[in-house]
Amino acid sequence: MHRLCSSAPPWVRVWLPGLLVAAVGAFGFLHILDAVLEQDDFVTWDEPMIEWLADHRTAWLTATMTAITNVFGPIVLPILIAVGAGIWVWRTRSWRDPVLLVGAMIFSTVMTSVTKNVVGRARPSEEIQAVPGVEHSFSFPSGHTTGAATLVFVTGYLLWRHSRSRLALVLWAVASVLITGLVAFTRMYLGYHFLSDVLAGACVGLFTLGLVMCVDRCLDLRRVSPAESGVAAQSASTSNSTPPPTA
Repeated sequence: MHRLCSSAPPWVRVWLPGLLVAAVGAFGFLHILDAVLEQDDFVTWDEPMIEWLADHRTAWLTATMTAITNVFGPIVLPILIAVGAGIWVWRTRSWRDPVLLVGAMIFSTVMTSVTKNVVGRARPSEEIQAVPGVEHSFSFPSGHTTGAATLVFVTGYLLWRHSRSRLALVLWAVASVLITGLVAFTRMYLGYHFLSDVLAGACVGLFTLGLVMCVDRCLDLRRVSPAESGVAAQSASTSNSTPPPTA
């Protein structure tokens, strides 16, 4: 399998990983969307789950969940990203990674907004919402979850690709699951979204990550001339096929 990948054309090696990640995100999103439109599969859990969460709210937990959800909302999160991107540029003296992150956030936000208006799914009943009437947009998919997923997925990837260590990969995966899951839980706990909404938001974030991987790896390929890439590939192939010296 390794030899097959090594012998593939450069554009295949560049695009394939990102396209696979994007395909997984798109497949998950479309499956959830179909379940929402048909009102079957796990969508039948949507109402009972948020009703149970609403019945078991406590004052301190509601305050905590509200604070967390506000951080990833449409007011605070863009400010944090703008400040963070500015610091990133200042520290690294490079625009590439911050621009990729900001571009990913804009893309996922636009994609979510368009999908909300196309699908037109109503929010949970105001009787369930922690603060009735505070949310006015449609429900599917969750914008807060999309923003959180895109932020941790893309930021983690951009940081990991410099070291490509297993420890960094594990930390990135754990942090992505925990942060995205926490934000998704706040949206359900506060009664603003269904389970299917937040799962779809996570899929949008995954799809966006795949696109970022494609763009990032394409930029890497453009930085290497065809002659240099051929020499590098031949050198790597030779080193892999040369047997180790015998004692």
